[in-house]
Amino acid sequence: MSEPVTAGRPARPATPRSPTRPTTPRRVADRYVDAVCDLDPVVATVLGTRPGDDRLPDPSPAGLEAEAQLARDTLAGLDRATAADPALADDPVERRCARLLRERLGAELAAHEAGEGLRALSNLSSPVHSIRQVFLLMPSSSEEDWAVVARRLARVPEAYRGFCAALEEGARRGLFAAPRQVATVVGQLDEWLSGPFFAGFAANGPDALRGELDAAARAADEAVAEVRDFLRDGYGPRAEGTPDAVGRDRYALAARRWTGSDLGAGDGLEEAYAWGWAEHRRILGEQRAEAERVVAGAGPMEAMRWLDEHGPAVEGVEAVRERLQAMMDAAIDALDGVHFDLAEPVRRVEAVIAPPGSAAAPYYTRPSSDFSRPGRTWLPTLGRERFPLWDLTSIWYHEGVPGHHLQLAQWVLVAGRLSTYQTSLGQVGADVEGWALYAERLMDELGFFPDAGTRLGFLDAQQLRAVRVVVDIGVHLRLPVPDDAEGALAEHRGRPWTPELARAFLGEHSGADPAFLDSELVRYLGLPGQAITYKLGERAWLAGRDAAWRARGEGFDLKAWHMAALSQGSLGLDDLAAELARL
Repeated sequence: MSEPVTAGRPARPATPRSPTRPTTPRRVADRYVDAVCDLDPVVATVLGTRPGDDRLPDPSPAGLEAEAQLARDTLAGLDRATAADPALADDPVERRCARLLRERLGAELAAHEAGEGLRALSNLSSPVHSIRQVFLLMPSSSEEDWAVVARRLARVPEAYRGFCAALEEGARRGLFAAPRQVATVVGQLDEWLSGPFFAGFAANGPDALRGELDAAARAADEAVAEVRDFLRDGYGPRAEGTPDAVGRDRYALAARRWTGSDLGAGDGLEEAYAWGWAEHRRILGEQRAEAERVVAGAGPMEAMRWLDEHGPAVEGVEAVRERLQAMMDAAIDALDGVHFDLAEPVRRVEAVIAPPGSAAAPYYTRPSSDFSRPGRTWLPTLGRERFPLWDLTSIWYHEGVPGHHLQLAQWVLVAGRLSTYQTSLGQVGADVEGWALYAERLMDELGFFPDAGTRLGFLDAQQLRAVRVVVDIGVHLRLPVPDDAEGALAEHRGRPWTPELARAFLGEHSGADPAFLDSELVRYLGLPGQAITYKLGERAWLAGRDAAWRARGEGFDLKAWHMAALSQGSLGLDDLAAELARL
């Protein structure tokens, strides 16, 4: 998956309105990005636009309200720009930018008004995580770079106090994160403190700044302990009784933020649930056939367990990092010039080991705006030293090449032709995760899973994404278990989904290890709507490609279509398939 922080070209400076240079949606959008960087310097670091900025965001209630007011002001500016020049609707880039900006900011404001920022705690994405992650993205090649790091480290306690203040305000209003999320984040913070993380990070700095770095890191680690204690001893007990399931209204809000579509209208969520179940059953048939090729007479789970023990594997953390790097390099060489046309900066991507205390899922971070920091794939090891390859191959096509890296690095490359917003903050999860899942399927179509083991790994990844649609919508909306359910679900047909049933279902239909699946379940419960983005996004990508193919017949050029599709910036599900069909 892609980290939910974004990057692109340097934000253009605000352009004053004048009779000779009218404001356009793209200029409104880029002024918004520049203003966001003022409010949230983590965004600027990810963009790579302000390397000397040592500030951290204000995640307090006041900081959240400042972000909301910026969104309101930006939407007002967009209204003025489009009213002043209706002809802008005829420019496809301006039209797409305006629709994206309006929809994205509208979704964010709806969530703000519902108080979602006051209970933003999950095992994967929350201020407590992004404030740590930003240090791994900062320049660190010179003493000057480390001086910026030291100053930013010294600001960690204030930022974490602001985050706790937001949770306190949420508690005052009766808005809590569920206890499962609280307990999981407390466990993560315990792991950070076992290092401790910030002290270990600062130890890599120059001796000339040793005193300043050590003092700031010590204060930052103490702030982590304070957040942990607050969550464990203060917030957690008050959150008891908060359900994991968020219900239809909150789920619809969240799903819109992740997909760019109002799935809560009509029966959109029920349709997605039924389609996810149908995909689960279809993929299961393919898995059963492929498992027979791995071990005669074996079912999918038996074949995957056999591959865990007897299939090809890499021993050692550094060895697996090198293997993943080689896999991405080989994919670039095989695909470039044949199925994609890759600019030289896009060809550079790094495999990295994730720091301790990360969630279990691999993830990707995109390049800085000038490509001085390359795109990176991150592998959480969870203490393992042996890594079977049957289930890593498809995942790295998803995270790296041709998945997240090709799309998001291409966005950095073309941001100057679009807008910084369309290629960074305007990112829609269903577009990005849909492309990455499409990329896995593309590699299957192109024959990159030649043996039964790696193809079973590809099908396992597809199955996990179908199961995600079912359990994410099913648990949060408490929908009934389908009537043709088998295994652990059979005796619960027609009854509402629960987290426990979801975990049992995951265990029966995913080859991942139990620790990963435990982390996955907490993720779905803590980030409602995120899990459906993969398969629903892939469905839109495939529909768009198929429509373009039908329209052009024998003249359809898949390489040209790929590059045009990767160069149009972010789109929500309401627009994605239609825009892809036009290419």
